[in-house]
Amino acid sequence: MGNIWLFPYRIGQFGGAAFLIPYIIFVVLLGATGLMGEFAFGRMTQQGPIGAFDEALKTRGKKGGKILGAIPVIGTFIIAIGYAIVVGWFIRFFVGYITGSAMNAADPGAYFGQIAGPFGSVPWHFIALLLVLIVLLFGISSGIEKINKVMMPAFYVLFLVLFVRVCTLDGAVDGFKYLFIPKWEYLSQPKTWIYALGQAFFLLSLSGSGMLVYGSYLSRDMNIVDGAKKTVIFDTLAALIAAVVIIPSVFAFGLDPASGPPLLFITLPAIFKVMPFGRLFAILFFISLIFASITTLVCLLEVPIEAVQSNLKLNRKVAVVSICAITFAIGLFVENGDVLGQLLDFSSIYIAPLGAFIAAVMFFWVIGIDKAKSEIETGANHELGNWFKPMAKYVYVFIAIFVFVAGILLGGIG
Repeated sequence: MGNIWLFPYRIGQFGGAAFLIPYIIFVVLLGATGLMGEFAFGRMTQQGPIGAFDEALKTRGKKGGKILGAIPVIGTFIIAIGYAIVVGWFIRFFVGYITGSAMNAADPGAYFGQIAGPFGSVPWHFIALLLVLIVLLFGISSGIEKINKVMMPAFYVLFLVLFVRVCTLDGAVDGFKYLFIPKWEYLSQPKTWIYALGQAFFLLSLSGSGMLVYGSYLSRDMNIVDGAKKTVIFDTLAALIAAVVIIPSVFAFGLDPASGPPLLFITLPAIFKVMPFGRLFAILFFISLIFASITTLVCLLEVPIEAVQSNLKLNRKVAVVSICAITFAIGLFVENGDVLGQLLDFSSIYIAPLGAFIAAVMFFWVIGIDKAKSEIETGANHELGNWFKPMAKYVYVFIAIFVFVAGILLGGIG
């Protein structure tokens, strides 16, 4: 979801292809250390962050792991509250293009403002969580895996259809030039590298929570190295597909490629209004966003659901319904776009990178880099090279705390 929500904005902000160079460096580095680590940590302990952190400290005769484990759970839950509202916005726009109300709106900004105000999206917010609740009730294999097998390929197919249409727009070639002809001067700016790091960090969902929980459901014969590699590849493909649809469209209509997240709700709807067959492509675009955002929200909510299941000994149905109900109830009071932005910033700046840092310390230092490496290699086709230990134990742990500090100093980098 972050690929669509923020990646095109970052490219627009930092000079097109120049941004892709540090981004690819960092996404590969983080995938080969932090992502594999969180998958393996979850699989080793067969628990979410609360249980995993507690078990790690117990190996050293220490207590307090459950308290530390609650940090990433709370951070992920806060993001889930916000994302549920965003999914509702996508559903509202999708329905608006089906009925024609979004297409006929005189001012796309005003149309978005109607649902981004206080209590402005209650029914759509509810529908979003109801859809996610249904998926979650079916569990991992019957719910999450099956819905992802449909929604994620559909996302790629729909965006490829949009890409073909974008290629026919007059002026789109300037957008492709902007994306793929590097402005090398941006590589000399530290912020380009810092924001590329933040983008890679958050798009891989490194927070000591979601990927760790998914890892807890993996079997011992699962190839974690291969899984992390595919995650990096398809995550990057999704980011590039989103960029080559959105940025050339913006250029074709003479709009600002660095206009930020409003690209999705204000800039692109303005384009659909004047584009031939714009209503059809708007429907395809927003149904793609719904697919992407539902899979993201499912991942986010699985973290607190696993926590209450494991620690309060609730059955899955009770845990799912309870968490979704609490998410909706709290979310009602943050539907205002400004409040929502502050909530998401708080979690992404202060809690998510801190959770990733704690998870990295727990796995690579407390459990130990040798055991961590052995766990990651279990089920893999070959052993990791000598590069892994220093990169995971020192470089990745340093990066996690750097993301935390840089986010505070710069007001968020992902």
